[in-house]
Amino acid sequence: MSFSGLHTVLFSSNLGLLFIEKGIVIGLSITVGIFIILLLFGLRTTYKLKAESKRLEKSNLEELDDEKKKYKDFTEGHLYNNN
Repeated sequence: MSFSGLHTVLFSSNLGLLFIEKGIVIGLSITVGIFIILLLFGLRTTYKLKAESKRLEKSNLEELDDEKKKYKDFTEGHLYNNN
């Protein structure tokens, strides 16, 4: 039996269509699984980036508060004599 004869037999019977449908379902299941894994990695990365952003924002606000609390000698400007 040649390939074309086997091809005709597979497609003419319900068994052949069942194998083809099963292959399509398996392929689509693998594809969906891969995209779900990529989605989970993306969500994890987003969560980590948000946490890092909040941490950096908090440390930046603390630095700004520290700079405001430091005493600045305003008498050394150009309008005052430095005697």
